[in-house]
Amino acid sequence: MWDDPEKMRKIIALLSLFALLLGASPAAAETPAVGDKAPDFTLRSLDGRQVSLSTVNAAGPLALVMLRGYPGYQCPVCNRQVNDFLQNAVGFDKAGAQVIFVYPGPSEQLQARAEEFTADKTLPTGFHFLLDPGYEFTNLYGLRWDAPRETAYPATFLLDKAGKIVFAKISDSHGGRTAAAEMVAKLAALR
Repeated sequence: MWDDPEKMRKIIALLSLFALLLGASPAAAETPAVGDKAPDFTLRSLDGRQVSLSTVNAAGPLALVMLRGYPGYQCPVCNRQVNDFLQNAVGFDKAGAQVIFVYPGPSEQLQARAEEFTADKTLPTGFHFLLDPGYEFTNLYGLRWDAPRETAYPATFLLDKAGKIVFAKISDSHGGRTAAAEMVAKLAALR
């Protein structure tokens, strides 16, 4: 049996099916790396618009920022990072860049939690705050932090106008975030 490749494929397929039936999650997607083309996605904004990465990226380079969403509380480090990017909006605008923030979480109450997170924030032109219900984007980018009171690994990607990732930073903790000034400097280097 072990030397018959066809029987082995059938056994592996059956074991995979059993694992799925028992609730094991399928393997996560690979996190895109520097040099990769960023996988396209479409998510909904707070006001209900469908926004796709490829459409936003067609206008120029962009910073893609993965937040932690609402893992039972509003993440203070995410709050600081978003405020830092908002305070540096002029630098992104001068570089012709846009910013996408992705706020992940379970579908139920995601809109309300995101509105709570953004209540004291004004997004300038070129900044997009998108909802990731059910972790679709999070899983597509291999960023799911599947542990109690966690949602996603914080991450920042910088894409050139062609959609190629020229910078990536993925944190394995709540900290380790990319500062807006660092992104603006990297954007200047793209010119």
